[in-house]
Amino acid sequence: MSLPELIAHLLDPCAYPHAVHEVRLIETHISWVLIAGDFAYKIKKPLNLGFLDFSSLDKRRHFCEEEVRLNRRLAPQIYLDTVAITGSESAPKIAGDGPVLDWAVRMRAFPADSTLDQAHRISATQIDAIADAVARFHRDLPPATRDSPFGEPAAALQPALENFAQIRALGPSPEMQTLLDHLEAWTRTEGHGLAAAFSERKRLGFIRECHGDLHLGNIAWVADAPLIFDCIEFNPALRWIDVLSELAFLFMDLIHREHAPLAWRLLNRYLEHTGDYAGLPVFRFYLVYRAMVRAKVAAIRAHQGEIGAAGEMGGYLRLAATLSQGAQAKLLLMHGVSGSGKTWLSQQVLEQLGAVRLRSDVERKRLFGLGALETSRHIEGGIYTEAASVQTFQHLHDLARGLLRAGYPVIVDATFLKQAHRAPFAQLAAAMDVPLHILALQADEALLRQRLHARSAGGGDASEAGIAVLDMQLQAIDPFTEHEMACLSRFQADDLKHWPRSIERLVRAGKQPH
Repeated sequence: MSLPELIAHLLDPCAYPHAVHEVRLIETHISWVLIAGDFAYKIKKPLNLGFLDFSSLDKRRHFCEEEVRLNRRLAPQIYLDTVAITGSESAPKIAGDGPVLDWAVRMRAFPADSTLDQAHRISATQIDAIADAVARFHRDLPPATRDSPFGEPAAALQPALENFAQIRALGPSPEMQTLLDHLEAWTRTEGHGLAAAFSERKRLGFIRECHGDLHLGNIAWVADAPLIFDCIEFNPALRWIDVLSELAFLFMDLIHREHAPLAWRLLNRYLEHTGDYAGLPVFRFYLVYRAMVRAKVAAIRAHQGEIGAAGEMGGYLRLAATLSQGAQAKLLLMHGVSGSGKTWLSQQVLEQLGAVRLRSDVERKRLFGLGALETSRHIEGGIYTEAASVQTFQHLHDLARGLLRAGYPVIVDATFLKQAHRAPFAQLAAAMDVPLHILALQADEALLRQRLHARSAGGGDASEAGIAVLDMQLQAIDPFTEHEMACLSRFQADDLKHWPRSIERLVRAGKQPH
């Protein structure tokens, strides 16, 4: 497609007020980005797509200013200011004199190939850093006010339904029309069924002014840290959203790019920070919605003549259909003394199986108002009393019940040395008619002591169990009942070569669809 005259002439290095050897253009469905030396200039296309309106010069200036304001929350070092484009269309100047032709967001340039949608490999370390950054960002955002329209059931459902109308208006094929019909019916049914849950999410303060467009193409890896940029500035309703809708976008994108283990790692890391397990019943709705958003963007690009975009749209529609399917709920209990490797093993299982993990060490501290890595030394009486343990296991039980009801495989990472602690969870699995698995870890006592010494010296772990706790645990292990033996998988902590095969058996026993 040919470029507008103004954009074509902005490819001339002479159009810029600083040294430029070459100008590179990146075009999206709603903007042009000109990379010129140390800076990048983003110009909005004069479009009105319904969900955004850049049709006038004043509107484009307003949304440039909004883009700078909003993106400085996560990338203050990148977003600089709004600048005028002046001169004439055949000889434009950035930040020059004379009549204003258009407006641009001025940013510091960073390597275009540093965005994670282009990465050959995404590491667990990168995913952890992104989860940490997003959790902090969401924590610090004020919630929507009670009298605002944001977060109401209609506000959650409306943009999801608008995706279907907007895609249909672009003339998809009959095959895609059939898939759209199926997905729209699912979205209506699910959205209406979740009305009370949407209202509760707003009441509890989970509707916040988020980024709104959190996918891998808007996350760069710069200076060994995530750089999250290009949030939604053009429509407040698309950024004043449930924080889990925000996370669902990135989770969906990882699934789409065949990084399912990393998607589940992201979700679990985020939830350990926030404790927002009660919100997961709405998560699947948002996963489908986010896949439909990407399908819509691909449909717009296809309508604009981009080769391959129609096939991409079909891929997102099929992904949305897969994500709409319910998972096979199951309950997995870790078993073992401190230092036996429960948390490490449960991490491998949650990534490969696609499960939500509840860690007793983290949730115990949360009940006392502590972060996962905060010490409990200042808590009068401590947090490891019998009463505190009873409260912790009841809390884990309540969370597990809600997650199983929502259709998630659940891993409860606790010692479960006492049959009295295991029994309520076995009863829960039976009552909800879901499979029960017990993953028991054993290790040589000398290895256990060595690990606890190393963990205590190194820090960085939620568990505060030391040698004294280990000694008590070793004297207080109840044998498994006959019923429990039928659900048991044993792991030897110092024989890791057999673990992958055992994990694979668990995954084959009931993997949820991706």
